[in-house]
Amino acid sequence: MYSIAIFNNKGGVGKTTLLCNLASYLRKKYNKKVLVIDADPQCNTTTYVLDEDQFYDTYYKNTCFTIADIIPPLIDGEGYIKNFQISSSKYFGFDLLPGSPRLAIQEDFLASEWKDVKSSELRGIKSTIVFFNFLDLCKDYDYVFFDMGPSLGAINRSILLSCNYFITPMTADVFSLLALENIGKSIVQWLQIFNEGIKKLDVSDSKKIEKYNLLYNIKFLGYVEQQYITKSTNNTARAVKAYEEIFKQIPQKMMDNIIIPINGINTLNLEYKIGFIPNFYSLIPMSQTSHKPVFELTNADGVVGAHYKKVVDYTNTIENIAKRVLINMERIK
Repeated sequence: MYSIAIFNNKGGVGKTTLLCNLASYLRKKYNKKVLVIDADPQCNTTTYVLDEDQFYDTYYKNTCFTIADIIPPLIDGEGYIKNFQISSSKYFGFDLLPGSPRLAIQEDFLASEWKDVKSSELRGIKSTIVFFNFLDLCKDYDYVFFDMGPSLGAINRSILLSCNYFITPMTADVFSLLALENIGKSIVQWLQIFNEGIKKLDVSDSKKIEKYNLLYNIKFLGYVEQQYITKSTNNTARAVKAYEEIFKQIPQKMMDNIIIPINGINTLNLEYKIGFIPNFYSLIPMSQTSHKPVFELTNADGVVGAHYKKVVDYTNTIENIAKRVLINMERIK
């Protein structure tokens, strides 16, 4: 099982659409067993992939297990959960752990426990690895994806420390570039503090968590350029000039702030740009309204005329991203 976070602490970069379509493509076209965890309190993934009946059962009947059910037993001193229930997206095909706005109010607990990590106290370390423990229950899956809110708070820290990889969607704006420095510095600092806390545990406390084989070492899998407008030059689609100026800066910013600090210099020859997604205009709202992946939209969902070619274009785009993700996973350890 591999765990992958889709993360940028700049909002509005299209992470939910990317995650859900990539996860669905791996499930349907590669026949992988996929779990998606909606760890964003805004619950955009859950809203996107559950149809109206499933959404009603989850939030109005209040009968479904959500991400907000993971942390409270730890707060109450009962320890980690031992099992969980999943929902399933009818059209996207993957399993889903639905999100919950209640997750936001649990942030203070994880934030307060971080001070014990710094002083090598077992309690704080056990609280911080709550999602690592959850992933230990997900070993039957090939891939587990986390959708996350745009913050560098305690919940996202715990998730990122628990994952094998993360992917960063990028849009053509200055704030996406500025966010890279925050992401790189934060993850490196978190890794250093947590790993140092683990190393300084006494022998008896170390044995209590030894089954997790801890020492976190998340790796950067790559980035996706998104939501730009193209023009045609000599029958080749290119981003408009204003966007091009920002996109030109991304590779070096990634290298300086993310790749070298987190992955080191051993994988510098990899292609970290794992894809680009131009603006597909009305296809995305169609996908959201029908609760279907973009690559499976049909005339029943509103696809007409030129839309059909756009669906094919999107299918090729997400296929190329999936291939690059799998290649980089093989090469980045």
